[in-house]
Amino acid sequence: MITVNQPQGGDAALKVRYSLGGLGATAARGEEDVYPRVAGLPLDLSEFAFLKDRAKYVSGTERFHDVLRTFPSVDGTPPGFRLEVEVKADGLLEVDLVRDIGYGRNGAKRPTGTIFSADSANPYEVAPVAGLLGNLTCNPGIVYDLFINNPKANVDHRFNTLEEVMTELGRALGPGCDVSVELENPFDPDFDNILREIEPYEKILSPYRLVVKVPHTGPVNGKNVNELLTGTGRLSASYMTPATADAFWSHNLALRLREHGYRINYTLMFEPYQTALALQARPYFINTFLRHRLVQTRRIARLLSAYKESGEISYLSDLREYLVDTDHLPCAESMELADVLQYGENLLRYRHADDAEGSDGLDNLRHQLRLLKQCNLPDTRVIVCSMEGPNNYPDIDKLVTDPEFADVIDRLVITAEPSYLARFTSSNHVVSYQRRFMAAAATASRG
Repeated sequence: MITVNQPQGGDAALKVRYSLGGLGATAARGEEDVYPRVAGLPLDLSEFAFLKDRAKYVSGTERFHDVLRTFPSVDGTPPGFRLEVEVKADGLLEVDLVRDIGYGRNGAKRPTGTIFSADSANPYEVAPVAGLLGNLTCNPGIVYDLFINNPKANVDHRFNTLEEVMTELGRALGPGCDVSVELENPFDPDFDNILREIEPYEKILSPYRLVVKVPHTGPVNGKNVNELLTGTGRLSASYMTPATADAFWSHNLALRLREHGYRINYTLMFEPYQTALALQARPYFINTFLRHRLVQTRRIARLLSAYKESGEISYLSDLREYLVDTDHLPCAESMELADVLQYGENLLRYRHADDAEGSDGLDNLRHQLRLLKQCNLPDTRVIVCSMEGPNNYPDIDKLVTDPEFADVIDRLVITAEPSYLARFTSSNHVVSYQRRFMAAAATASRG
């Protein structure tokens, strides 16, 4: 197959390319399989000049060979890894493969810095978009309810176990896509039980693809978690006054899992102030949730506006009930109406509900991207999730082009159900054009 590209600089323009294969180095003894896989690795002029007289032999690290054993390929290196080289004192150029979903096959960067992800446990739903994804979020607890035991989703009841579903998802997604799997019981006091829960996913996906999803726990703990499942479902403890041990339970769990070598997707981050403390747990992913937070903000704003315009105290009573319904308050009796008014005003001010920083609901995302600029975690990315409606994704798409975030936009991951992403692949003009084009083609074929 011949690839034809039109030179942008004119017919006389000369484009000089440098690669690792042009250094003239040879494969180290016993490393003959490494050199052909990395010879095409592009180098810039300064890198090429530095290595030209220093690199005499090429070999792969232990991890390089383990990656190839885990993801055997005909040639080159698998997607999902960046190539790094180290020059040893004896002229040995040692090549390593470092997990990085920003890269495709043979160490080539993805088309854009922004990476796309999907929220799904349905292999049929994932398959059409699999080649475009860098991450999948899959919560094992809902696999049975939403897929395995759902005859409309699990066509012909092909899948019967969680392991079968995870294996098929891994096969469809390939080595270049991480899979974030959420813990079913983050409150388990026996850490060995948590490790046992993770073990089967690690075997199916390999350590290179598995990311363990740890949720913030706030005031919820192993003793009061059942309050969420019985009676009114209300938690007696307030999110504003958690016990210190409860508030940092998930932070410490994330740190402990990281010490065991797992990458962590630290989730349930709704407010900007959660981010800096969450980063202390050294997560691989942090999250910002849009939908429910933005809906709540707008509802609170409407009730406050109605109260200020009418003076009707009933609007503050309605606001208090709404704050209880959305877990801002544990019960209506816990806050006087004057304090409800102050709480609502403070919340809207903090969320920038009336200005360009937050009226689109993206103030948390903006804050997180700014923090990524200054944190010492170069591999940490932020996942923006929980999108819906006609504006969430387009607003994020515009933010991606904001010059303020140009240096961290390659650390942004956009995730949603595949069907939500699908709606933004097209426009009404596509239909209009296809109508005209196909009509013309039909006329020509009859002609």
